[in-house]
Amino acid sequence: MENLVQEAIQNVNLQAIMPSLVLSAFGMILLMISVFSKRGRTTHVAWLSVAALVITGMITLAGWNHPQSGFAGSVLLDNFATFFSMICIVAATLTILMSDDYLKREDFPVGEYYPLILFTTAGAMWMASGTDLMTIFLGLEVLSVSLYVLAGFFRDKLSSNEAGLKYFFLGAFSTGFLLYGVALLYGVTGTTKIQGIAAYVQANPDAATNTMFIAGGLLLLVGFLFKVAAAPFHMWTPDVYQGAPTPITAFMSAGPKAAAFAAFIRVTIVGLEGMQSELTSLFWLLAVLTMTMGNFIALSQKDIKRMLAYSSIAHAGYALVGLVAWNTVGLSAIMYYMLVYTFMNIGAFAVLVLIGKKGEDNLTLDGITGLGYKKPFLGIALCIFLFSLMGLPPTAGFTGKFYIFAGAIKGGYVWLAVLGMLNSAVSLYYYLRIMVQMYFKDPVEDFAWVSLNLPTMVSIIISIVGVLYLGIMPGSLMQLAKLAGL
Repeated sequence: MENLVQEAIQNVNLQAIMPSLVLSAFGMILLMISVFSKRGRTTHVAWLSVAALVITGMITLAGWNHPQSGFAGSVLLDNFATFFSMICIVAATLTILMSDDYLKREDFPVGEYYPLILFTTAGAMWMASGTDLMTIFLGLEVLSVSLYVLAGFFRDKLSSNEAGLKYFFLGAFSTGFLLYGVALLYGVTGTTKIQGIAAYVQANPDAATNTMFIAGGLLLLVGFLFKVAAAPFHMWTPDVYQGAPTPITAFMSAGPKAAAFAAFIRVTIVGLEGMQSELTSLFWLLAVLTMTMGNFIALSQKDIKRMLAYSSIAHAGYALVGLVAWNTVGLSAIMYYMLVYTFMNIGAFAVLVLIGKKGEDNLTLDGITGLGYKKPFLGIALCIFLFSLMGLPPTAGFTGKFYIFAGAIKGGYVWLAVLGMLNSAVSLYYYLRIMVQMYFKDPVEDFAWVSLNLPTMVSIIISIVGVLYLGIMPGSLMQLAKLAGL
């Protein structure tokens, strides 16, 4: 025991967790500030949270090309973790910017909302940098517990309570799968470290026929597939996205999903590299199923939040195409696509935050009739985000899908790329339905309640710049994604 304690002390390297450590410290400080602030006065907490994220982002970027390993190799702050951590920080920042006026409009300006977002982001960063299954699980739980609270944040609203409870019960259920998978893998390999599992697979070519190893790997993958909302583990997504506060819906669709993909990629590409042929066949089926179910069910939706929830499922399928490719182009494309998706999806939800009435009863296709005429800027902004979600040039959504499908073709999965493009064509219908309602139907409302507050407008403008800049000049970010590859 003494030797284990001594080894643990010698292997402590706080630099490896410094960004998430700083963010957690800010979260605890802001939690205390919000406790002693008068109810309804949350603006200062919101801006302090943005400052905390900016400082954390600077610390995170300082680690680029300077990898730090710590805690006996359980944490690795490399370029891969840095890239995904920055996606989570960007998502959290854009979310907080659109939240303050929204909470006041809904008569629920509670300061604890912002520290919870910071804790969620810290958990996401632990997931991205975890090289041990238990470290990844720790990050997942910190992320999930905070999100359970945020999804059900409006205690007096039935749909929010439903969202929180469904996410909690199904999240706990999926976590059980993940933990059981970790236990089985540890029983077979004697380690929870990803590199240790990889070494076992390399040393034992018959691992692919070991029943306990296969069961552990599949159970582990089920846990990750739930978090990225891949079919058939997507059942929680529509109800949770529809019932949660709109800024939290935006955040859930971007930051936590990027963190889940980061852990997913590290576990499969590094830990299960020796089982590439078996896994790519499985991911091929999952990618097609996820894209198809997401897009076709979205066709019949009239609630815009619910429609974007199914859209989010479809986009998880596109990202899985890059994982099937299992090459530099495909994996770099996933990283690129996660950042692009953050801008275009959070931007779309930011527009919904502004046009929503108290209670969000009008966030339907009928509720946005004539928006393009009454609020031209919001109409144009939403069209830009929808064009990007469709994958049309010159937006970043087009380049993101181009890189993902290019990776699939390079890997020899031509039919998968074709099915991906056909699914993109299907998605045109439900995205265009929103535009038709905005521009080709006579206005029913005057949208007099819409207030173009500065923070939310900043969030929208940053998202527009991100979508257009990365669409027109994608080379620099794609190069960084390649440098950040495993």
